[in-house]
Amino acid sequence: MKLTPISALLSAALLMCSSAALAQTEDSVAGGANQQFPLAAKAGEDTGAINKAPANNVNQGPLDPNHWTYGPAYPTPPNSKLWNPVMIKMKAGQKVTGGTVFSATDPQVYCAMANAGYDFIWTEMQHDDRDWADAAKMWATCPHAKAVPGVRIAKADEREIQHAEDSGAMVLVVPTVRSYEEAVRIRDWAFFPPLGDRSAGGGPGTGPGMWGDVPGGYRDTVNDNLVLILMIETLQGAKDADRIAKIPGVTALFAASGDLGNRTGYARGAPDYERIINIVHDAAIKNGKRLCGPFAWKDRPDFTCFQNSSETGLIARAAKEELGPLWMTQAKPEVGPDAPNYMPNAPHAGAGGGGE
Repeated sequence: MKLTPISALLSAALLMCSSAALAQTEDSVAGGANQQFPLAAKAGEDTGAINKAPANNVNQGPLDPNHWTYGPAYPTPPNSKLWNPVMIKMKAGQKVTGGTVFSATDPQVYCAMANAGYDFIWTEMQHDDRDWADAAKMWATCPHAKAVPGVRIAKADEREIQHAEDSGAMVLVVPTVRSYEEAVRIRDWAFFPPLGDRSAGGGPGTGPGMWGDVPGGYRDTVNDNLVLILMIETLQGAKDADRIAKIPGVTALFAASGDLGNRTGYARGAPDYERIINIVHDAAIKNGKRLCGPFAWKDRPDFTCFQNSSETGLIARAAKEELGPLWMTQAKPEVGPDAPNYMPNAPHAGAGGGGE
């Protein structure tokens, strides 16, 4: 189509207006972004922030994680009181007991243990195959039972620690700590900054059903309340025990009676075995940390926290105590599967009801 001079002028005018409107819209969007994110880099700009900070920043110079001044966004409330009963007893030097839920996944079994009189529950994740969904479900069923939810995780691993704490564990037992460096990593994974480097995620443990409504808020007070117990189970760990006990955030050392025998080749009571236990003892006491062990050592000097029996062991002992002289007095038939010398017979021809 051939444009007349007037049509051409009108088209040019419309094009100019459209371009101006588009430019105005882009400027408006950019202006809105600047208002919403006033300190943000402009699109496509290299600010050089890795090497230089704005003049009013607290942290100046090139970014240096080792010399970063932590900000005031997550202050511990002044004069805040402890809300973890286990930490309260440990701070007071009182004896603390942990009942072991070894293999149960039924929340009712867990809750029965949690209300049986222990200070915390040692949920076993190292030597049992339950998963974190089972553990979280048990803890959430009776979150404020008499015993605080606790766990021995499978290994020193950030994912294990994250799952444990996000699910609500307030006593964290870490097995087989072999070196000072490993212990520092564990501490960093377990605690929020500035003490550690824990990721701030979600989970039932941080919500209102468990610890979300604690005075001062979970994020700002959990570092003071988390009980961290590191197990010394190897000669390498014993060699570093004194340095491990000096790490801020470590609450207690656990002298692992079974595995220290397993790994040293000496039985309890042997001089070489007892020397290793005393090394762990000395490290804890010298550095003002609690000393943990099996409940059989409840009267051993300076031991103040203990792993107690499992749910199956308790059932057996409780039945024996309840039944008294009637315990294990079942009748002994002369025949059948319960007979003392029972030998199953070969099946008769045609047994089992199968057809041809």
